[in-house]
Amino acid sequence: MNVTVKQLKAFVAVAKTRSFAEAAELVYLSQPALSISIKNLEETVGGALLVRSTRSLALTPEGEAFYPVAERLLADWDDAMLELHNLFSLQRGKLTVAAMPSFAGHQLPRVLGSYRELYPAINVTVHDVVAETVVDMVRSGRVEIGIAFYTENAADDLHFETLFEDRFVVALPKGHQLLEKEAITWNQMKDFPCIALQRPSSIRELIERTLEEKKFQLSIEFESHQLVTIIRMVVCGLGVSIVPSLCIPQIEQLGGEWRPLKAPAITRKVGIFTRKRYPLSTAAGAMVDVLKNSTQQLLP
Repeated sequence: MNVTVKQLKAFVAVAKTRSFAEAAELVYLSQPALSISIKNLEETVGGALLVRSTRSLALTPEGEAFYPVAERLLADWDDAMLELHNLFSLQRGKLTVAAMPSFAGHQLPRVLGSYRELYPAINVTVHDVVAETVVDMVRSGRVEIGIAFYTENAADDLHFETLFEDRFVVALPKGHQLLEKEAITWNQMKDFPCIALQRPSSIRELIERTLEEKKFQLSIEFESHQLVTIIRMVVCGLGVSIVPSLCIPQIEQLGGEWRPLKAPAITRKVGIFTRKRYPLSTAAGAMVDVLKNSTQQLLP
């Protein structure tokens, strides 16, 4: 059954005014066009909705029953169109983002502040999860946008856009003898206990690959799933650690120190993950734009 919005509006206008002339003005149609809309509606539903005479116009019992239904359908239609317009114009909406903790805890709040200034009506939910989980959440569609380190195994079904390159640093407790160095080499770390992320971790894999290539060995004595826990261990004097420079604010806030890592230095791309074959919502597209425009502010 193919009833159009135009036909519903024509019927409601006639039912409300009980006049074809007045109804035609309400819906911006000529009287012949209005009559054709009503006739087509009646043919579609299978019976008369109006009783016409030279002097009067009335609703049939079926028309009386359908009148409030038609009004409700038109109201729902208007509400739906307004809601859709609000979504496209960013006057209303929801957005879910996943970000690795080192980014979510420091850079992301500034981005959210800029986003809120531009789009105050958008509700944003943030999942603060490890980088590997960020990728999984984007892939499964649980979030539209993920911010994490680049990973090669996401290349097939995910799109990655680089925001900046993170350069790894050495986290140290206060008073550590390596603080005498302006930059620390891998070889200089080998005599100190090291704290590392547990496997599986893309950061751990990157460090181990570098160690293997350069034929270095580190004495890993403690492991943890969370970088913030590793930093706390470092601050407590349990060892030293190689961490992304995104962690520098946490190192300093928790009372630790850091130095650049060299010979060789390690860098890792930080960027935005989205699904390749799925279009972003308007709210998500706007967030991507804000992230890209904030790149210089995001540098650690």
